[in-house]
Amino acid sequence: MTLSERFETYFERKDISITQVVDFDPEKDALYPFDFTKNNLELTDDVLRDTAKFSAWVAHKLQENQCRYGIGGYGEHRTIYARSAHFDTAEEPRRLHLGVDIWGPAGTPVYNFHEAVVHSFKFNDHFGDYGATIILKYDFEGLVVYGLYGHLSLASLKGLYEGQLIAAGTAFASFGIPEENGYWPPHLHFQLMFSMRGLKGDYPGVCKFSERAAYLANSPDPNLILRHSLCHSV
Repeated sequence: MTLSERFETYFERKDISITQVVDFDPEKDALYPFDFTKNNLELTDDVLRDTAKFSAWVAHKLQENQCRYGIGGYGEHRTIYARSAHFDTAEEPRRLHLGVDIWGPAGTPVYNFHEAVVHSFKFNDHFGDYGATIILKYDFEGLVVYGLYGHLSLASLKGLYEGQLIAAGTAFASFGIPEENGYWPPHLHFQLMFSMRGLKGDYPGVCKFSERAAYLANSPDPNLILRHSLCHSV
């Protein structure tokens, strides 16, 4: 059984205890499925180049659809990364998204869905990067999985240390403003990895399309967790 199969089998169980990642009431809150592929013609270069305009567009879509959060992105081939040279390489740009994004207001609390320890953290301060980032290490009955939380507030990093225990249900971080989150509209990048490949405080959240199979094999679908924690089909 592959690591991905073990992961899927574990999170398909009904007896596991998973808490929320963000505050969400499935009885009254709704999620808006954002599309950041080339099919979204509303996202012009003029909008994408200006973080304030991009943020206003995201906020407007949530408001007009009466949704508390926007969500989506796992395995999505996104054109929006053309806004930052951070995702460009000489031979092939990085465009395939490896996590799930949850879009909402700056300051939105982020909760730990299961007991974990702090693996590492870092302020990845480049235009288009993660900004403030925390990586937690989880152990699901012997299956080790790392959770990357990106685009956080700088305050989220204060007082952290490697090996620190973060209990399930703890509000340990919050969505950052653009100046602290890599100059993006406020949101959480939530990604899982089986191996950190020697990295600390950072791991690619976007890969080349030609390398999608290898990266997706190491980054299982976070929706398996979000379906439990949001009590919603995402």
